[in-house]
Amino acid sequence: MGISNQRNNGIKENWKCALICLGMAFACAQYGFDVSAIGTFQTMPGFLMTFGYSDPALKGGWGISTTDQQLVASFLNVGTMIGVLFVVPFGRYFGRRHGIWMGTVIAFAGCATQIVATSIASLCVGRALMGASNAFFITFSNAYIVECAPPRLRAICSAAFAVTINIGTILGAVVDERTSHIMNRLSYQIPLACLFIFPTLLSIFIFFIPESPRWLMLRGRREEAERSLAYLRGDSLEPEFLQEELVEIIRGVEDEKSGASSSSIVDIFRGTNRRRTMLCVAVALSRASSGVWVFLSYGTYFYQQAGVDDVFKIGIYSMTVQLVGVGAGLYCAYQVWGRRTMLLIGTGAAAISMAGPALGATIAPETPEAAKAFLAFNFFYVIMYSGFAGSMTWPVSAEVVSSRLRVATLSFATGVDYFFAWLTSFCSPYFINPTALNWGAKYCWIWAASNALTFVFFWLFLPDMKGRSLEEIDELFEKRVPTRDFLTFECQSSSQAHDIALRKMEEAKGTAHHVERDV
Repeated sequence: MGISNQRNNGIKENWKCALICLGMAFACAQYGFDVSAIGTFQTMPGFLMTFGYSDPALKGGWGISTTDQQLVASFLNVGTMIGVLFVVPFGRYFGRRHGIWMGTVIAFAGCATQIVATSIASLCVGRALMGASNAFFITFSNAYIVECAPPRLRAICSAAFAVTINIGTILGAVVDERTSHIMNRLSYQIPLACLFIFPTLLSIFIFFIPESPRWLMLRGRREEAERSLAYLRGDSLEPEFLQEELVEIIRGVEDEKSGASSSSIVDIFRGTNRRRTMLCVAVALSRASSGVWVFLSYGTYFYQQAGVDDVFKIGIYSMTVQLVGVGAGLYCAYQVWGRRTMLLIGTGAAAISMAGPALGATIAPETPEAAKAFLAFNFFYVIMYSGFAGSMTWPVSAEVVSSRLRVATLSFATGVDYFFAWLTSFCSPYFINPTALNWGAKYCWIWAASNALTFVFFWLFLPDMKGRSLEEIDELFEKRVPTRDFLTFECQSSSQAHDIALRKMEEAKGTAHHVERDV
């Protein structure tokens, strides 16, 4: 039977919850702005005068050593890996909203440290702090969204991360483009100062939203959970169906607690949670295996080395096209395809997008034709991967795990993803820097192969969870339903919750009737 059709209403009925989730997804706009701005700094004379060296033979007259390039790009990921070590213990005692607040505090410290930095070492400290704040933002905001959004909107609400990240990257590129001609430290300090905007707005926004009802229920705070759920759903549900969702959450939490062997992080590798953790890690890791980190960290530098003129504007155009792709992907996720199909389309397209420029650079290296091929396939990549696969990694990685272990599993998956992202950022300069291997676009062969492997994994192991409540997903994994049967399996949790909710409401009506008659 599944959940009641009345609970599968859309954006119009759930506009308030959708806006709250969009505001929470804004947590990742800082990440997009930061990565875009820092990636562009490496071609900015004002930045290179402070952290690089003068070389008239180089285009622009300034350069940065491979080691310093690696450190600046990779320490954001190092900070995120360190941050996830603190997310799990923090999440045991504090809610999703408090996790965002902690992220804003760390972000303020990171912004200030980067602005006053005059050496690579101090700049890397600031990068690490920004990475740690991202660990809190990514984990707690994603957990909050999937726990609060109704089933039909869960994918697009969580996939809004892709929108806010993309908006952040565009804003970062635009600000950098406007300051790139300043020939002193202000050229990069102004974009870094703009980073204060994001944690400031977030810290204010958190005051006006309720805590996740599922987290409150896990902590035994039932009345608060009821009020939170009622606020999030607003007028979108009749009392009968609001009660049905509440009963389903209560039963799901009770089942999770009864089946828990301990509160240790080791639980994510036990029993049916092992399969869920494997899928969560694989989906999160697919972001690193897609090669997106190469373009995020070195996009502008890559364009410059590929012989592309006006790298700043090309970067902005690419990000704008990416936003269009994300918009198209969100529509398809809402109206057309499930998560699995979206991930397969995006990953398959990414493999093709990486093979194209690699082939061009192999056949005709350092030619205008190779540069044009790189540009064309890059635009195809940002539309297809970001719109279809990249956007879907956010909801799938969060909804595939249980509520009790969501923060722990997401933290672990984020740590693994960012370890490989760090490895990518650290090793990429050796492949693309003219003073090292100087592969140029031939470096994309590696990412064509990794995307192909990811496609095969998704095809074999990733189920589709579209339209399912989180409690139904729990049931599917507990009953060890095969990947191909997820869409057709008849879950009992929602239908049982509906029956219990009806019985409770009838009992409440009967009690009220007796009271009225006695009066």
